[in-house]
Amino acid sequence: MTSLYLYPAWLRLWHWINALLFLTLVASGVSMHYAGADWLMPFAAARVVHNTAGILLTVAWIGFVVANARSANARHYRVRFRTLIGDLIAQTRYYMIGIFRLEPHPFHVTEAMKFNTLQQLSYLGVMYGLMPILIISGWAFLYSVYLPETLFGLGSVWVVAMTHVVVSYLLALFLLVHMYIITTGETVFSNLRAMITGWHRENDPPRPETPASAPRETP
Repeated sequence: MTSLYLYPAWLRLWHWINALLFLTLVASGVSMHYAGADWLMPFAAARVVHNTAGILLTVAWIGFVVANARSANARHYRVRFRTLIGDLIAQTRYYMIGIFRLEPHPFHVTEAMKFNTLQQLSYLGVMYGLMPILIISGWAFLYSVYLPETLFGLGSVWVVAMTHVVVSYLLALFLLVHMYIITTGETVFSNLRAMITGWHRENDPPRPETPASAPRETP
């Protein structure tokens, strides 16, 4: 059994605050988009909740970027280009085929790398790609009165709104995939437990037999 402390307190705190804020944004955003339905928040309340959660999400994201850059956690976001293609193919095959055949996982967590290739690329894309776009478009929407009348030949408010909505849908899709992936550890709850306690635990992969330890054939 290998035990690695991979999720420091600041990261776990940010993770759960970020999850709560994002779910709040989804609920309030849907309430504004489909205003009038009895089972949703009133539009006025949803707007206040959405704007407040958006501001807090901005602060949380900036905190993550700064803390990640200044801590050892940054090493998990460094892409290994030398083995990228092979690792990507192996990991994709595992999620599409191998996992359903109970094949061994092609990647094992280490202190130097806690993400497999697909996780690493998706987290990089989300945290350093989609999140900035979501935040910038959200703030632009909030202060839309200061936008120019047109952007790229189209109404600026429409461009900002569509960008915000599309990125929101992509992040919601990521959240659903993320919730599924956390159940694919050694047990359904092992990955979730790691984000609560900070400790990642898994059984050591079987070692190949060496000539000295391999059974010898008798003549």
